[in-house]
Amino acid sequence: MRAVPLSSQSRQAALDAMAEEVLDVLVIGGGVVGGGAALDAATRGLSVGLVEARDFASGTSSRSSKLMHGGLRYLEMLDFRLVAEALKERGLNLQKLAPHLVREVGFLYPLTHHGWERLYAGSGVALYDAMSKASGYGSGVPLHRHKTRRGARKLMPALRRDALVGAIHYYDGQVDDARHTMFLSRTAAAYGAHVASRTRVVDLLREGDRVVGARVKDLESGRELDVQARQVINATGVWTDETQSFAGQRGQFHVRASKGIHLVVPRDRIRGESGLILKTEKSVLFVIPWGRHWIIGTTDTDWSLSKDHPAASRSDIDYLLEHVNSVLVEPLTHDDVEGVFAGLRPLLAGEDEATSKLSREHAVGTGVKGLVVIAGGKYTTYRIMAKDAVDAAVHGMSSMLDRTVAPCCTEDVPLLGADGYEALWNQRQKLARESGLSVARVEHLLHRYGSLVTELLELVADQPDLGRGLTGADDYLRAEVVYAASHEGARHLDDAIARRTRISIETFDRGAEVAVEVADLMGGVLDWTSEQREREVEHYIKRVEAERESQRMPDDETADAARMGAADVVPVLTEG
Repeated sequence: MRAVPLSSQSRQAALDAMAEEVLDVLVIGGGVVGGGAALDAATRGLSVGLVEARDFASGTSSRSSKLMHGGLRYLEMLDFRLVAEALKERGLNLQKLAPHLVREVGFLYPLTHHGWERLYAGSGVALYDAMSKASGYGSGVPLHRHKTRRGARKLMPALRRDALVGAIHYYDGQVDDARHTMFLSRTAAAYGAHVASRTRVVDLLREGDRVVGARVKDLESGRELDVQARQVINATGVWTDETQSFAGQRGQFHVRASKGIHLVVPRDRIRGESGLILKTEKSVLFVIPWGRHWIIGTTDTDWSLSKDHPAASRSDIDYLLEHVNSVLVEPLTHDDVEGVFAGLRPLLAGEDEATSKLSREHAVGTGVKGLVVIAGGKYTTYRIMAKDAVDAAVHGMSSMLDRTVAPCCTEDVPLLGADGYEALWNQRQKLARESGLSVARVEHLLHRYGSLVTELLELVADQPDLGRGLTGADDYLRAEVVYAASHEGARHLDDAIARRTRISIETFDRGAEVAVEVADLMGGVLDWTSEQREREVEHYIKRVEAERESQRMPDDETADAARMGAADVVPVLTEG
């Protein structure tokens, strides 16, 4: 499949096409499920539009624990079907669909009781491995191993001796969620979907009792247009209820938001080679290797405040530090925290007050003609959710079509960058010699772009200055910012600093130092005026300040008020 760029020009062409055509399917929401649904529908031969109010993955899909996993804790809940389904999807992504974006990661599960706990936990992990192998896609994931206390502390010297009597070492999958979600939308576009970010649905179009499309507003220009569609798929996650309300009827189910926060600390602050998984009184806590950093999370608390910018409070951060420090030889402090991010899980509302006990399974609703609602679920099973939503949409428009729609085929459709990835990985030393970059740098790029790395390297060959690292964020090349704006749909500084790269959580200044350089690089691609560049930088700095302020607040209410002190991103101003 030939890659197509998510450029300013392709975005405008997508909006124009959506205004002129009657689509088979319009997908609302550019998160992992929306992107997956657009890809699913496009690969069945349907005409598809995808609109996202902000940036791809700007909500929940960029703020996860970065895991593509089976959900070991769901075994304890006896939810075998969900675990089996997720383990198959984990293996599919590791081996076939996105090997450049998903890779295995090891976890140490410390045991604190002699005898029975090793038998109990070991049986669970053995079942986890067996279910993975039974899925047909578990061959690339190593089996678990039992560790003595000494063996565990050799793997993780950071662990206190009295924190464990032994351990189990097992493997799961890790993903850069924001990039993976963006790749879904970009792959959908390669298969013909019309894709546009910064395009907000302001109403649903009705003919009698049927939804026949949506009125959308281009937030960059202010233009409003009607998009006609035979079926609309609402894949807006925690915003599901708000989008359903446009249909003028009460939704079949409601989505409850559960806040999870994560801390990012430098790799040298926790000595070890493996991730950790710890049970807490409320949920589980992960310590996850993330390049030159660790990600520590997560919390699990009910959230009813701003869904656009969920805020992490001082008490959230204290909670995570307290629990991780209970097992570390050298405790972490607030000064060790480089980054903090908070996300909202879209849980199907239930009667249990503890959000950690709500089901992560998804549901599809078709209570209003022409409108399919998909809600709940977990990141790993996005493809199944997308399939179910598109199946419902196809059923809903079967009487309108003069053809039979093909079944889902996304199990066999790799994302852009997957084809040829293994060959280029084998050639990484050659690529390094030819490009003048280090092998480590080329490996980093391959893990982010897969076989599309050649497009990055062409940029560097044409403009050698783009082969330099960003000042203050040297893990990323200047070329990556240019490519984000020209090929990956980045429209604002937030998009590039927080999602195309992860500078906003991987540097102590949260990306403030690099903002001007990134604005200059993006502005050159997007034809920004000098005023727009200044406004972008000012907005980003205010965002950082508001986030820092919110993280000093004692509770959710005060943290939310502080975070809302920074206005949302500004429209683009171009020359002329």
